[in-house]
Amino acid sequence: MNVTKEQVEAGQAAYTPRMLSIYNFLILRVIVPYIWKCPIDNVIKLYNANISSNHLEIGVGSGYFLDNCKFPSDNPRLALMDLNPNSLKFTAEKVSRYKPEIYRGNILEPIETDMEKFDSIAINAVIHCLPGTMSTKLVVFDHINALLNPGGVVFGSTILNIGVKQNWLTKKFMKNFNNRRIFCNLEDDLSTLEEGLTERFSKSEVKVIGTVALFRAEV
Repeated sequence: MNVTKEQVEAGQAAYTPRMLSIYNFLILRVIVPYIWKCPIDNVIKLYNANISSNHLEIGVGSGYFLDNCKFPSDNPRLALMDLNPNSLKFTAEKVSRYKPEIYRGNILEPIETDMEKFDSIAINAVIHCLPGTMSTKLVVFDHINALLNPGGVVFGSTILNIGVKQNWLTKKFMKNFNNRRIFCNLEDDLSTLEEGLTERFSKSEVKVIGTVALFRAEV
């Protein structure tokens, strides 16, 4: 599947300054727990269990999880990568105490940079926004793998549409978000995600809560 620039940009266009100002309440406190059926404490636990002191965050959102998780040290190396300049600016200010490195890029393409590699990389709530099928979108893990040190870990979450339980309200939101091109996940399924991680990493695991797949994998 050929992905256009317009399709890539559509998935991140919703992150306007106004949206970011209400994101934590509207998305993380209402939609994620009550529509997608995954309380955000589960994501915080995922961060606390896997984040390192040499970390790259891909798809930074509002910076909520970086601002609220527990780094192993008080002075971590933190890098932020996103296609949306609004999210980069908002999150960089939120976690300015860590003096983050800032990179703007499209994770569907190889990352051409001379940055030092990382011990952990998070790609949280990103995959369901990317254009393409689940199998084509998993190329992001090839690009992430190239940025990880030996023994490094990648973790995050994505919202699935196939193979998860949904009520009428969840289905309505899923259809609406896809129609508005905020999401592109109508064909996203659990088995393809699991298989893609198994093929690329020495160890991987996926846990589904509601419609959300929480994953981690080791190089």
